[in-house]
Amino acid sequence: MIRRRVSVLGSTGSVGVSTLDLMDHAEAAGSAAFTVEVLTCGDNIALLAEQARRWKPALVVTADPARLEDLRAALAGSATEVAAGDQAIVEAATRPADIVMASIVGAAGLRSTWAAAGTGATLALANKESLVCCGPGLLARVRAAGSQLIPVDSEHSAIFQVFPAGNPEQVSRLVLTASGGPFRQTSLAEMAKMSPKQAVAHPNWSMGAKISVDSATMANKGLETIEAAYLFNMGAERIDVVVHPQSIIHSLVEFVDGSTLAQMGPPDMKTPIACALAWPDRLSWPAPKLDLAALGQLTFEAPDEVRFPALKLARQALMAGGTAPTVFNAANEVAAYAFLDHKLGFLNIAAVVAETLERAEKTGMISNAADGCDAALEIDAEARIIARLVVAERALAA
Repeated sequence: MIRRRVSVLGSTGSVGVSTLDLMDHAEAAGSAAFTVEVLTCGDNIALLAEQARRWKPALVVTADPARLEDLRAALAGSATEVAAGDQAIVEAATRPADIVMASIVGAAGLRSTWAAAGTGATLALANKESLVCCGPGLLARVRAAGSQLIPVDSEHSAIFQVFPAGNPEQVSRLVLTASGGPFRQTSLAEMAKMSPKQAVAHPNWSMGAKISVDSATMANKGLETIEAAYLFNMGAERIDVVVHPQSIIHSLVEFVDGSTLAQMGPPDMKTPIACALAWPDRLSWPAPKLDLAALGQLTFEAPDEVRFPALKLARQALMAGGTAPTVFNAANEVAAYAFLDHKLGFLNIAAVVAETLERAEKTGMISNAADGCDAALEIDAEARIIARLVVAERALAA
């Protein structure tokens, strides 16, 4: 039986909820036994308390200090320790555990992910921004701690499962698949009028709002290209993206002898989460089964970088190197949330990113890559100032 002690950073988000649900299924099936050390959230106290009552962790933390007393009241009479604030989450990430599920969305998850990477626990990484902002430094920190990083993004999990880690020279190319999002066949004129509600209505995956917007702009696939380059030590010229609307093939690895291996399965985030929780074993749970006959066909097409320029911008940032990926991520995050707040049009998301990268380069911000968490967050903060200025300027001009 698989036995793991787990901390979940971001337990009330979509990945965190799926992680705990999957653990429930696996325990009910008798295939695993989990002990929860830490649960953290932003400000969803009701759900965090419900999770804590089920799993009885040693510690729960809310990022919002103003909600500490609410959390204490919700868990009155329990033996669980409670804390609040960003620093408390960072400290929670260092608690002894076998696996730390790092699923806090955005750059907000960078400090806790960095802290967890130095503990020796397996780092199950769902926070792609950590890799984008300081990938080489983060991976070096994991290696120095004698541990491993297991990606939870479905695409990188797919590659991880078939990549010959001991013989990377056998690989000629990585192919990331993309669903194409809700606007795959939408014209530019129509896309200009799209609302946040329409953008988050993903055809295949159930995800948080910001990640869904990234899928709609294809910025997510740009971020994943940067991630793949760092995770598997591949140059941008050896990483391609193909649109695969059915989301059945999650990514492919092409070998020097012409063979290509693909990982397949229904679009369900619990599958890569299960991989991370049990690796190198496999976790038994009531997973959806793949019925190829019922599907009938799988289709593929090249991504349209005219309608989805964020993908090209991310590749350019990767090739520019240094802090360019950090700037790309910060600008995209600012622009995506501005769109969700109805302060920016959909097509202006990528435009803000492009303008921010251009201004950052002119001011000398695009320099050597950040070698640590603090340096990455400093660049991130500076890039956000520029991006917010660009958003404000576009709002005035609208």
